[in-house]
Amino acid sequence: MMETNARKASLALGSMSQVNLAMQRVALIYNPVSGQYSARRGAAVQDALAVLCAAGVSAEILESSTPGGATAHTEEAIRQGCDTVLACGGDGTVHAILQSLVGTPVALGVIPLGTANALAADLGLIGSPERVAETLLRAVPSLIPVGRIHFQDDAGSPVSRYFIVAAGIGADAQLMYRMDARLKRRFGYALYLVEAFRVWATSPFPFFEATFTTNGTGAPRMVEASQLLAVRVRSFGGVLRELAPGATLRTGGLQLLAFKTRSRYRFLRFLLAVLFRRHTFSGEIELLEVASVECRAQKGSTTRLFVEADGEVLGSLPVRIEVVPQALNLLIPPDAQP
Repeated sequence: MMETNARKASLALGSMSQVNLAMQRVALIYNPVSGQYSARRGAAVQDALAVLCAAGVSAEILESSTPGGATAHTEEAIRQGCDTVLACGGDGTVHAILQSLVGTPVALGVIPLGTANALAADLGLIGSPERVAETLLRAVPSLIPVGRIHFQDDAGSPVSRYFIVAAGIGADAQLMYRMDARLKRRFGYALYLVEAFRVWATSPFPFFEATFTTNGTGAPRMVEASQLLAVRVRSFGGVLRELAPGATLRTGGLQLLAFKTRSRYRFLRFLLAVLFRRHTFSGEIELLEVASVECRAQKGSTTRLFVEADGEVLGSLPVRIEVVPQALNLLIPPDAQP
């Protein structure tokens, strides 16, 4: 124990000369019952807290065990004058906190403790919680654009949410819909792979209509797609990594991955190519740079098509996806290439 504490102090003291002066009062928000390693999560957040406090940062931990708890805690942190909120969890925790931070001067940081940590992977925040906390002490808040998705909720009302990683319609949203939270905590990332296979084997991949204008042209274009993914990050980490080349948090557009096929074989061949970093794009699976996209069900279709953002199932079609410029202060490590 003494050796562990000494290491934490050493990490913090070694970085004090490079501490981000904007990070003075910090709220660490986490869900104690989510994620595959929830039993160890409390100790992990305490490790990160110790590094921050040893560096002279005023920090406190806020537990969130309800669906809206992270958002409520974020709003309270803003009212209390915090300059930084650290999302201690996965992309779902980031997504909940993001909703209250857009348009404020408060910075968002990430300590990856979730099942899926795409944003953290994109920022190069890999390692133990104390190591990540030490890295964040040297990070600088950067104003970046974020995505916004307008959709229809379960009551049929129009709603919008911000997103930072990606938003999707089709098979990926169906995958997220089928994920069982209890099994997710038990099996972690492996459950994603199992459910992905089930979706591939059983989904009819129904078509819907997507309308957009590609950057550099003024002519709107409509395609029939069975899967659409609007990507904002360079790397998803894990087995996907660089799924949509050219995507970056800093740009004001979307990298749009459009599957214009219902062929299971074509889906499988593309995903296998992604695994081996050899994927390419063609007429059936196209990569486009767009400012926004609108999606609606085909005329006469009665199939409900789900919508997800940052891995969270939100609702269904119709959908409009766009980018909000200069919307969020994000803590970006000095050596990151997001």
